[in-house]
Amino acid sequence: QVQLVESGGGLVQAGGSLRLSCAASGTATSSHVMAWYRQAPGKQRELVARISSGGGTNYANSVKGRFTISRDNGKNSVHLQMNSLKPEDTAVYYCRMRSTAVYWGQGTQVTVST
Repeated sequence: QVQLVESGGGLVQAGGSLRLSCAASGTATSSHVMAWYRQAPGKQRELVARISSGGGTNYANSVKGRFTISRDNGKNSVHLQMNSLKPEDTAVYYCRMRSTAVYWGQGTQVTVST
């Protein structure tokens, strides 16, 4: 059974940094496309960053140059380093894995204060 568990969210001031982690069990993250999504109150869930099994990355325009997605295959996990955070980055952040099915984590809250 595949499970994804996010951690690392919290409250931070604008301009600060956070590092989110997504730990997987039941399958190897290195074999799959991994992504971070976020959902702010009253808004649709949106793609933040994605990393392929080969290491190629894609980012939403709103986070380019500020966020970095990476893998740690030894720990079967994926990370999202978020720098220069803005209040509009406030959302619940979800880890997603796409294999033969799509799996989601439970989400971690990120709140950026002014």
